[in-house]
Amino acid sequence: MQAEDIANRFDFHAATTEEKRNEHTSVRQACRRLTDELNERVPDGREKSLAITHLEEVMFWANAAIARTH
Repeated sequence: MQAEDIANRFDFHAATTEEKRNEHTSVRQACRRLTDELNERVPDGREKSLAITHLEEVMFWANAAIARTH
């Protein structure tokens, strides 16, 4: 793995434009809407908990993709 790739993965990537801030917000809102929907429709239990945890991961990775692009 290139040092440049490692640096990109671990550096802080501030949202430098209004467009990026809006993209981050859109991702968060979409993930939140789906989480709310699943929370209402899916019975409590391990599977629901994992589904919601994975939506958090979706949000994280989607926002990381936005943040890491130049």
